[in-house]
Amino acid sequence: MKKYFALLISISLIFISCSKYQRVLKGTDMEKKYEYAEKYFLKKDYYHALQLLEELISVYRGTSKGEQTYFYYAYSNYYTGDYAMAAYHFNNFVQTYPNSSFAEEMQYMHAYCYYLDSPIYSLDQSNTYDAIDKFQLFINKFPTSSRVAEANRLIDEMRFKIETKEFQKAKIYYRTENYKSAIVGFDNVIKDYPGTSFQEEALYLSLRSYYLYAEKSIETKKAERYKLTLESYLKLIDTFPQTKYLKEAEKIYTNAQVSLKRQIEKDVLTVNH
Repeated sequence: MKKYFALLISISLIFISCSKYQRVLKGTDMEKKYEYAEKYFLKKDYYHALQLLEELISVYRGTSKGEQTYFYYAYSNYYTGDYAMAAYHFNNFVQTYPNSSFAEEMQYMHAYCYYLDSPIYSLDQSNTYDAIDKFQLFINKFPTSSRVAEANRLIDEMRFKIETKEFQKAKIYYRTENYKSAIVGFDNVIKDYPGTSFQEEALYLSLRSYYLYAEKSIETKKAERYKLTLESYLKLIDTFPQTKYLKEAEKIYTNAQVSLKRQIEKDVLTVNH
């Protein structure tokens, strides 16, 4: 009976609380709405706070409560998981209150929302590029901020995601025997991301792609492409003298030399006849 009675009291209190909330939400007392919005926000009940704040941000715009109200509103969108809307309002907060003590935090959160909406590497990376740009803007505006180190860490994380996407795309070309596109892809990864952790593998797969591309080429193109294979080998060895792919690379190099010599002899015979 005691448990049943306690449950009834709990249900009654919830009902009374909801009734009060609805009366405040539908009422015209803005001070009471602000009081309830702040109470719900501090209790981390962002759903109920958001409904009240949606009206209050326009009511209090330009007043002493406008800045705090907008702060609550932007974060309520963030904590309910609407990162796109939160990003907009964090940015708009900075535009509206550029001298606010919250401006630095809002600028950072604007970028962070794009980071949270950045998908896995295999999907479109538009939000990732946007997040990098927003974090760089934050760093430029607040170079002495304590958040700069974290912003740089997140930029590095997102750049690695983009590197991974580009490298994996080149590997797909390689696996599907589209060697010309694979070569371009691997070369772009090495050129666009100096010091990338994929450099050694990219150089090796580029070497293999050059060789296999030469093997599949028409007779008039073979000699030129075997030469490019030999150059690709030297690039790998110059960069990674003790590469883990050394044995395989040397085999390709030897085969390319033999094939080049044979091809030059065939070309000479063709010209003489």
